[in-house]
Amino acid sequence: MLDIRNLLKEKRLAGIDNGSPEWFKIQKEIILSRPLLRHHYDLWYSKMLSDEKSVPLNQNGKILEIGSGGGYLKDIRPDVITSDVVPGIADLLLDARSLPFPDNSLRAIIIINAFHHIPDVEQFLKEARRCLISRGVLSIIDPAATMLARIFFTYFHPEPYRPDAKLWAFDSDHHMQSSNQALTWIVFRRDKEKFKTLFPNLNIECCEYLPWLSYMATGGVTRRNLVPRFAVPLMRALDVISQPINGLFALEWHIRIRKT
Repeated sequence: MLDIRNLLKEKRLAGIDNGSPEWFKIQKEIILSRPLLRHHYDLWYSKMLSDEKSVPLNQNGKILEIGSGGGYLKDIRPDVITSDVVPGIADLLLDARSLPFPDNSLRAIIIINAFHHIPDVEQFLKEARRCLISRGVLSIIDPAATMLARIFFTYFHPEPYRPDAKLWAFDSDHHMQSSNQALTWIVFRRDKEKFKTLFPNLNIECCEYLPWLSYMATGGVTRRNLVPRFAVPLMRALDVISQPINGLFALEWHIRIRKT
């Protein structure tokens, strides 16, 4: 029987350990070599850096990216401190549950598709609250919980998607499969009242669905790209046209949280 999932796998990652330094090196090469995929990363970075720019200019503080992986945010903003749990791929080897920064020292914490890998996000949020300056922001992009996202991440993605999880924490061995891709929905939507009780000075300002149609066609960083270069403008136009139904089909969303 034909296995569509194997046919769509990115060949450059064959035989490479998921989450290894070599895997992230190839991931970055994939992002930079696919114009439409890079367009999405540029969009994500622009939104997150706009969040950082919304922090008052008279407030000092550093910018921290958690779970930098194969991204290239530091190429855009050299002053960003990159971090990851994998050694040798970022500025810092860092566990998000214990941030090595003084109180009130960060103006922005940026996380792209890594929030769902943090084994205890309640502890991380305590650390974020401690480290952020007044009016500082936590800017997150992570899997959404739309109709399509639930189907896609449940049946077609290797990482777990467990919207019925009772806890905000899970056992972790620092492997890429240790995760719950439903975590942002659980913490900021399903358990929103709990979040507000635990963190009354962390205000959810934005939950914004992101373009999805062309992103699916790019294959992301683990599957084959299905978009030839000449079709990139058409796919970007289709993203604009499909905006009214993002609430049903978006795979990712952008969440901005400000320390008040």
